[in-house]
Amino acid sequence: MPFKFEKLEVWKESVELTGLIDEVSRTFPKEETYILTSQIKRAADSISLNIEEGSTDQSNAEFKRFLGYSIRSGIEVVGCIYIAKRRGIISVEHLIMRIQALRKSI
Repeated sequence: MPFKFEKLEVWKESVELTGLIDEVSRTFPKEETYILTSQIKRAADSISLNIEEGSTDQSNAEFKRFLGYSIRSGIEVVGCIYIAKRRGIISVEHLIMRIQALRKSI
């Protein structure tokens, strides 16, 4: 029997985003491994993890609270993208657009 979150389109999109962030972060310089790389990957993972945690045997109010955590994690990913852009590591505006679309889905 599938978990409730497995049916949610927003969860599927968040897992896809996590994969994209992982791919992009692999291009970061080695000196960012324990700084920006770690932070952006944890924030991206947190989006789907909060959707999963909130959707399982929770009240609607509790699920809504966890969705709020997911949104804030998405904003953290955007912040990391801007930091990486400022440091000259990446220039990927499409990731920000994906996060904005995901945020609207939540």
